[in-house]
Amino acid sequence: MIKRIDHIAIAVKSLDEALALFSQLFGLKPSKIETIPDQGVKAAVVHIGDGELELIEPIDPEGGVAKFLERRGEGIHHICLEVDKIDEELGSLAKRGVELIDKKGRMGLAGKVGFLHPRATKGILIELAEKV
Repeated sequence: MIKRIDHIAIAVKSLDEALALFSQLFGLKPSKIETIPDQGVKAAVVHIGDGELELIEPIDPEGGVAKFLERRGEGIHHICLEVDKIDEELGSLAKRGVELIDKKGRMGLAGKVGFLHPRATKGILIELAEKV
């Protein structure tokens, strides 16, 4: 069951430049900056009310975020929805024929996460996250 929008992720070429911009424009500061090697990104979390922005910079030139930036440029990369039980949600979606990137949850910045393929969601990359 979907609980809420957890965060919106924005792909950026330079995390430092993006953080400086969000600080200058809105006074926003990151609460966490972390490198996630298996996703090929360095990410910063910026809290806004009950939600978050996640700014992601590729560290792997062959990774998905780097390829996204090459094709589309900087901008919204994915929307993350919080769920209670990630593996149950992914299993339920798979049984209904939804194309998944992850069949089981894996650890990510937002907790235990799994991605749905954009072909299944009108071109939007959807991440599901279970807080752990």
